[in-house]
Amino acid sequence: MSAVSRTWPGQPARSPVACVGETMAALVPDPAAPLEGAERLGVRIAGAESNVAVYLADHAVPARWVSALGDDPFGRRIRAEVASAGVDVSGVRTDPHRPTGLLVKDPGTEATRVHYYRGGSAASALTEDVLDDDAVRTAGLVHLSGITPALSPGCRQLVAALLEVPAAQRPRPVSFDVNHRPALWPDGTAPGVLLGFARQADITFVGLDEAQALWGAGLTDAAAVRELLPQPRVLVVKDGGRAATAFEGDRAHTVPAPRVAVVEPVGAGDAFAAGFLAGLLRGEDTVRALRLGHLTAGAALRVTGDHGPLPDRARLAALLDAGEEEWAAGRPLYTTP
Repeated sequence: MSAVSRTWPGQPARSPVACVGETMAALVPDPAAPLEGAERLGVRIAGAESNVAVYLADHAVPARWVSALGDDPFGRRIRAEVASAGVDVSGVRTDPHRPTGLLVKDPGTEATRVHYYRGGSAASALTEDVLDDDAVRTAGLVHLSGITPALSPGCRQLVAALLEVPAAQRPRPVSFDVNHRPALWPDGTAPGVLLGFARQADITFVGLDEAQALWGAGLTDAAAVRELLPQPRVLVVKDGGRAATAFEGDRAHTVPAPRVAVVEPVGAGDAFAAGFLAGLLRGEDTVRALRLGHLTAGAALRVTGDHGPLPDRARLAALLDAGEEEWAAGRPLYTTP
């Protein structure tokens, strides 16, 4: 086992990861074009935590998605698609009074804008009582993101209740991806709220640009972010398509990102988190876990949806085993070894 997992005695090696958060139906112009002139919209699903669960399942790590959906066609479609990926959805509630959340993508030449229609959604009504659900209570690790506390006061209290337990007394570790979505925080409270949660988690993921936007441009590198967030046992700072650095105590490990032909960046952060967590839970060392994070993110970067196919097992193994010079040379991700 890795140094990280050894610090939590009693954690069953194969206990599922519970990923808690909202997943929405996504309407996407097909073919990709600005929404205003689009004639057809395709239906997909989009959710940070379910993305993580699906990629964990791809890596043969048992995963559960815990959430709430409306009793409507979108909700039934989302539940079926996540379950078909090998994720346990027994912790997903059906709310007969609230709808499934919806988003609409508006692709542009410079970036893709997203319009959210999630106010009053089923998942926004989740409260801390979800932590008593067997899907969470019997998990080996709980993963959530900074999207959830932005959805409603009840959702914010859910996250607070999970993280306010001192780390040494938690029955299971908590992984937190800052995942700042400015549109969800119109009241300007995001910096303080997300800083508090990021400091309380056992494993925290944050992008360098994200940290700068939230907590100041003076955070010029990963080491500066670690000074701001010294509490997490493991802190992962992602520097876009350049590199990712994982801090364990005073130790830092930096792994450059491999070259990938990017189709769309949406979902890559979730994929990275899943790959890194899968590496730790499989007993990989930190460098190999970072590599697995990069490789999983590469799968998301190459597709227009949130989920792309991983390289086959032989290719993944070859890339994880590559020497430092070979990896750092930036060989394209999907070429033949």
